[in-house]
Amino acid sequence: MSNSRSDATETADAREAREARTADPLRPRDHADADDLGTGVAQPKLGFTGWLRWGWRQLTSMRTALVLLLLLAIAAIPGSIVPQRSADPNGVTQWRTDNPDLFPVLDALQMFDVYTSAWFSAIYILLFVSLIGCVIPRTKHHWKAMRSRPPRTPARLSRLDDHAERTVELVPGTDAEAAAAAAVSIAEAQLRRAGYRVERYDGRGTASVSAERGYLRETGNLVFHGALVGVLLSVGIGGGLTYTGQTVITEGDSFVNSLGLGYTSLNPGRFVDVDDLPPYALTLDSFDVTYTPIGQAGQGQAGDFAANVTITRPGEDPRQDAVRVNHPVELAGDRVYLMGNGYAPTITVRDADGEVVFREDVEFLPQDSNMTSLGVVKVADGLPQQMGLVGFFYPTAANLHTGALTSAFGDLLNPVLTLDVYVGDLGIDDGTPRSVYALDVADMEQLTGRAIDVESLELAPGDTVDLPNGLGTVTFEDATEDGAAAPVKRYVSLSIHRDVGAPWVLAFAVLAVLGLLAGLFVPRRRMWVKAAPDGHTLRIEYAGLARGEDPTLADAVDQVAQKHGDALEAALRGPASASRRSKGAT
Repeated sequence: MSNSRSDATETADAREAREARTADPLRPRDHADADDLGTGVAQPKLGFTGWLRWGWRQLTSMRTALVLLLLLAIAAIPGSIVPQRSADPNGVTQWRTDNPDLFPVLDALQMFDVYTSAWFSAIYILLFVSLIGCVIPRTKHHWKAMRSRPPRTPARLSRLDDHAERTVELVPGTDAEAAAAAAVSIAEAQLRRAGYRVERYDGRGTASVSAERGYLRETGNLVFHGALVGVLLSVGIGGGLTYTGQTVITEGDSFVNSLGLGYTSLNPGRFVDVDDLPPYALTLDSFDVTYTPIGQAGQGQAGDFAANVTITRPGEDPRQDAVRVNHPVELAGDRVYLMGNGYAPTITVRDADGEVVFREDVEFLPQDSNMTSLGVVKVADGLPQQMGLVGFFYPTAANLHTGALTSAFGDLLNPVLTLDVYVGDLGIDDGTPRSVYALDVADMEQLTGRAIDVESLELAPGDTVDLPNGLGTVTFEDATEDGAAAPVKRYVSLSIHRDVGAPWVLAFAVLAVLGLLAGLFVPRRRMWVKAAPDGHTLRIEYAGLARGEDPTLADAVDQVAQKHGDALEAALRGPASASRRSKGAT
């Protein structure tokens, strides 16, 4: 009885298991539910090394690299919105003046040094590591794949979606196996000419060729990602070897490529030795600019700009060149760009005894297209009080209906200089940096100007007028007396730029584009041709398989079948047809 009950129990258990398998055909035979066993699912613990491995795999995934690349593009946006200290230090100073409350917040976030900030560098380095981690394993795998033989021909090509088949009748007496081998040889030669890597796999009674192509697709992908790494390296290392400086040169003056002598501002990379800059000098001989004449359409518009310079280098004869807009001069690895220009009136200030206390060519900053220009003169010593002059220069002075002056033309047709006089503390004795193009009048007394209903000083080239309160005189010098070509000198603003990484960035960018094109448009596919004798016929199969999306694969299989069939018909029928043509002619 006990054995009967045991058998019945086993039969019931077997029946339940069979019903469970029938209800869930995908359930494996050795599956056991945790609830049935009365225990929970026990996940393995990763541990410290496991978590490190997991983090590395996440970082080096292609998805993470794309996300970091997007973050890098987003992080670069603030650098184009607010001025950067590395490119526009004067703009940063002006931004601080215009936004005194917001400036400390943005400065703490390193918004004025975006490209050297900690958060931008972190994204940059993580992207670099992610790309390296993606490229190296894929390169090893791709190298092995290229060195391996094409895979064996599948036993049943008809199972592939892109498949074609044809039957060729053999001439009586033809060796079927030899014909099959010859047919596959023809296919092998055709596929090889089409750029496929081929491998013969002949079996018992059958012959086949396996071919594959499109490794250039993966090569293009690797070149693209490798080129991105190259761009990152070029930008990072090249940026450390790059410097950008600005200088202002007046006609007749020279610039020397030295930190202490020539630059008004210099932004060197972290690897640049500012004491070992390439030695050379630039002398501004003249500045030529053309204006559309009065009375013509677009009158007053400036045309061609040319800063004619003499270049001097140690051990070489001086040579002349011209710096134009968008046409820099290349010199000792540097590029010299023309950034701006203006007028530099020569102003002399004398004290009450007639002694010269100030004489300089003062650069006036253009305020409009007709070169109405604003300039500042600061006389710190030689007078009873420190004095500042705020002036406007009008190349072609004309009166507005309000009585104020303006410039009606950019060229020197009627040059006039007006000056407002201030005395007091210039604010330069406490060590605080001050712009030479601005005058802080908070602690100064105004002696001339409309604000106090006192006429401004007005001078033409060669004029001398008295300063208020017996301070002395001021003279607007006529520059032609010193040999200049015009009564007022011109000045140019130059940018000297050395970018060691730029050629490498360009080269890697071109490689990235070429790699991307190859990765997008080169198809990766495999092709098989198999021939098997079937009585007095030859059964030939064609099949293709794509790796990824390949909408042209079906057409490619049909073209291989068509070309191979035509060549095979000609090869098999050729001797018999030639024999018949020979007999007919006889």
